[in-house]
Formats: sequence, structure tokens, C-alpha cells
Amino acid sequence: MRGYIAGFFLIAGSSLILLSAVGMIRMPDLFTRMQAATKATTLGLACLLTGTVIQLADFSTLVRAALISAFILLTSPVSTHVIARAAYLTKVPLWKGTMVDEWREDAEAEAERAHQNQENQNPLEQ
Repeated sequence: MRGYIAGFFLIAGSSLILLSAVGMIRMPDLFTRMQAATKATTLGLACLLTGTVIQLADFSTLVRAALISAFILLTSPVSTHVIARAAYLTKVPLWKGTMVDEWREDAEAEAERAHQNQENQNPLEQ
């Protein structure tokens, strides 16, 4: 019975990672590709580690799997956010079908404030 449960988790994890790889190929721009890679891969890895722990039924395997899961769950969202922010600020083009760009107004307002501050500090005008 334990083998069937472990097999279910291993097949589910492998399927999710395959889905993530297909998403990386099919998605149109950087931001949607990052979403596909992060979400499906994290859940797929969690399923694979769960299946491994169930199959091996060893305390050291449980500890290692828990540490790996904690590391991935803590670093994956942060690194994805940093990459997405850097890509947006360097003006990586969005997909033409993108409906909402919530950062555009904030970025334009920030650029305008920076431009005004730079004009106010120009010593040649005084």
C-alpha cells in the first residue's frame, strides 16, 4: 500500500514538473514563463519529495526532504520576485495580450518625481 501512495506522489510530481517545462516553452513572455516555472516546479518538487519520504520511510530522508522543501519554498518566491522586478525595470517587453500593468502608473510617477528633483538640484539655473 505504501508503494502505491509513494508512486502516486512520484507520478504527480513528475507530471507537474513536465507541465512546468511545457509552460516554459509555450508561454509568450518572460513574466508568464516565470510563473509557470515557479508554481508548477515548486509543487512538483514537493510531491516528489513526499513520494520519496513515503517510499524510503527513513527519518534521515524525512529531515533532508524537509530541509530541501524549506529551502525551495523560501528562496523560490523571493528570487522570482527579484528577477521579475529587474526585468520590468529594464523594460523587458510585456506580451501584447497583457491586459493589466499595475506598475506602469507607479513607475511613471516615480520617474517624473526623479526628473523634477533633478531639475530642482541643477546648479546652472541659479
